[in-house]
Amino acid sequence: MTTQLEGPAVERALPAPEKMDKSSTLGSQAIKIVLLGLLVATSVWAAFPLAGGGHWAGLGLLVAATAGLIYLYLSPRHIPAKYLVPGTIFLVVFQIFPVLYTASTAFTNFGDGHRGSKSEAITAIQTASVTRVPGSTEYQLKIVTKGDALAFLITDPKSGQVSIGDADGLKPADGNPPAGWTVLNAGQASLRSKEITDFAVPTATGAIRSSGLTRAYEGKAVRAYEEDGDSIEDTTTGKVWKADDGIGAFVADDGERLAQGWKVNVGLSNFTRVLTDDTIASSFLGTLIWDFLFAIGSTGGTFLLGMFCAIALQSTRMRFRGLYRILLVLPYAMPSFAMLLVWRDMFNTDFGLINNVLGIHVDWLGTPITAQLAVLLVQLWLGYPYMFLVATGALQAIPAELTDATKVDGAGPFQAFRAVKLPLLLVALTPLLISSFAFNFNNFNAIYLTTEGGPFPADNPNAGATDLLITYTYRLAFGGSGAQYGFAAAISIFIFLIVAVVSAVSFRRTRAQEEVYS
Repeated sequence: MTTQLEGPAVERALPAPEKMDKSSTLGSQAIKIVLLGLLVATSVWAAFPLAGGGHWAGLGLLVAATAGLIYLYLSPRHIPAKYLVPGTIFLVVFQIFPVLYTASTAFTNFGDGHRGSKSEAITAIQTASVTRVPGSTEYQLKIVTKGDALAFLITDPKSGQVSIGDADGLKPADGNPPAGWTVLNAGQASLRSKEITDFAVPTATGAIRSSGLTRAYEGKAVRAYEEDGDSIEDTTTGKVWKADDGIGAFVADDGERLAQGWKVNVGLSNFTRVLTDDTIASSFLGTLIWDFLFAIGSTGGTFLLGMFCAIALQSTRMRFRGLYRILLVLPYAMPSFAMLLVWRDMFNTDFGLINNVLGIHVDWLGTPITAQLAVLLVQLWLGYPYMFLVATGALQAIPAELTDATKVDGAGPFQAFRAVKLPLLLVALTPLLISSFAFNFNNFNAIYLTTEGGPFPADNPNAGATDLLITYTYRLAFGGSGAQYGFAAAISIFIFLIVAVVSAVSFRRTRAQEEVYS
C-alpha cells in the first residue's frame, strides 16, 4: 500500500532549490580550500630544499606558479583555464621535463665515475687512497644511521670529544647518539659490513676509516690534490695526474686515467661516438636493422593474421562464431609480462614444451636466428588478437552495398577483397598500424622478458642478437659493465628521431590515401 503526498506535504518533503544550491556551493568551496591548502603545503615543503641548495631560479618559479594557481582558482574568471591548467602541468612534469632532461644529459659524460662535481671527485680520490700509518689516531666507534644514511659516531680517546662524521666531514655531536640517529648493534652492523668498510669520513689530511665495528683510525691520503698544478700526485711514487676538463678526469702523461672523474659537458661527442667508434657503430647499425625488422614483422604479421581471422569469422556460414571470437581474444586478455615468461620457459632447450612436443632438441634462445624467430612468434601470438578486434570493427563498418556491387560486376571474393575491403581497411587502420609500429620499435618487455637481448657475441656483451635499441640503451645505462647515462641519453634521442620521422612520413601518406578514398 502506498501513500501519496499532496499539497503542503509535498512541499515539505522536497528540498528547496535554494538549499540544494547552497549545500553544493559549500561543498565545492570546501573541496577547493582543501586542494589549495595541499598545494600551498606542498610548495612550502619544496621551497626549503630549493632555498637550502641555493636554487633561486627554481624557488622563484615555484613561488610564481603557486601564486598563479591560487589566483586562478580563487578568481571567478578564466573558466577554460581552470580545466586546462592541471593537464598542462602534468604534461610538463611527466612528458616535457623528462624529455628536456634526457636531451641535456645526452651532451654530458654523466655516468659511473662522472656523477658529481670536480671537488667531489678530488675528495673521493683522496679518500680512496687513505692508508694507515704509524701513530695514526685511533677512535672508539659506533655505527649510526638515520633512515638509509650511514655515519660514524667517534670518541676521541684523549679529549673525550664525541663527533659524528659523514661524507661531508666531521662535526661535533650534540648527543651520544645525536637526536634522530640510531646506533646499530653488532648484528645490524654486520649486515652492512661492506658498506661500513668502504665508508670514509674526509679530514684535512686524509680520512677516518673503520677498523672493525668498534674502532676507527685517521689515515693519511697517499694521493693529494695540488691546487697550483690542478693535479693529483701520488706521494709514494711521485706520479702525477693532471686535470682534463674536456673529459672530466685526471690523466697522467702515459694516458692512464683515474677512475673517479666529474661531470662535464662533452658537446656532440656522445652522438659522434655512434658513428666514429667502429665497435659501437657496427653494434648500433646491426641493432637498428633488427629493430626495424622486428617492428615491421611484428606489426605486419599480427595485422595479417588478425585480419584473416576477422574475415573468416565475418562469414555467416561459419557456426559458433561467438565461441571462436572468445577463444581468439584470450591471448589479449592475459597479462603480457606473464605470458612472455611462460613462452621463455616453453622455448627452453632441455625441458621446454615446444621441444618435448615436437621431439626435437633446438636451442631456440641460444642462436641468433632461432632467437629472433622465437621473439617474432611470441609477438605474433600476443599481438594478433588486438588486430583481430580492430579489423572486425572496421569490416563491420564497410557498407554491404559496396561488396554487393562487386558481385554484380562479376568480381570474385578475392577481387572484392582486394578492390574494396582492403583499401577501406587500410584507410581505417593505418593510424593504428603506425602506432603499433612505434610501440613494437620500443617493445622493451617483449625482448627483455624473453631473451634479455641475447644471445651475445663473445666480443661484445652490450649488444645481443635480439636487442632492440631500447634494450641496448637500457643496458648502457644500467648494465653490469657500468652506467653510461650520457651515451644512453644520446641513443634515446636517436630513437626519438627515428620514430618521429617514420611516423611523420606514414601519417602524410595516410592523409593522401584518405583523400583518394574519401
